[in-house]
Amino acid sequence: MIEIKNVTKKYGNYVAVEDISFKVEESSIYGLVGYNGAGKTTLLKTAAGILKPESGEVLFDSQNVYDNGKVRSSLLYVPDEVYFVKGASLQKMGKIYKGYFPNFNSKVFKNMTEAMGLDPKKNIGSFSKGMQRQAEVVLAMSTMPKYLILDEPIDGLDPVARKLVWKYIIDDVAQRDLTVLISSHNLKELEGIVDHVGIFLLNIWLKQAVL
Repeated sequence: MIEIKNVTKKYGNYVAVEDISFKVEESSIYGLVGYNGAGKTTLLKTAAGILKPESGEVLFDSQNVYDNGKVRSSLLYVPDEVYFVKGASLQKMGKIYKGYFPNFNSKVFKNMTEAMGLDPKKNIGSFSKGMQRQAEVVLAMSTMPKYLILDEPIDGLDPVARKLVWKYIIDDVAQRDLTVLISSHNLKELEGIVDHVGIFLLNIWLKQAVL
């Protein structure tokens, strides 16, 4: 379970996220919806242990995530702006990930790469934005995380690619109890996918609902 408890995060005098609390139950998908600049990315980075909140805490199975290597080793955060080693192929990135993540599953990596029609030997820098996003999802899912935090994961994907990404995520939730926290600026895109949704308007937590 992920617990967000009264989290507030500031950048100088600007309050990006203020006093937000919610829970993401094990083996479920929780969606965060809001316009760009509403605070979703800040909250996700705080949830992933990248940012330290001014107040409140983020707990994974009752353990604080910030500055906790053991907890962070069980989660994978995929940012909105993906990053790859310059000049690297998807195959090379897979080897890099395998060196960092002991649970990296080469079979999952191969199957997803083929299903999405990605050339594992081609320079990822030559991929379209959508293909780069798919490549990042392939790498993330191949690490077999217990927790997956995704910032706008389907942005730039065509309908076929979107369905594939959702299929792999939903299958992992069902088959191995993956727990997912995901953001989107489009509520309709999450319908039928998430179990719960939280809605942002700027840094204001409007409501939590069941979908």
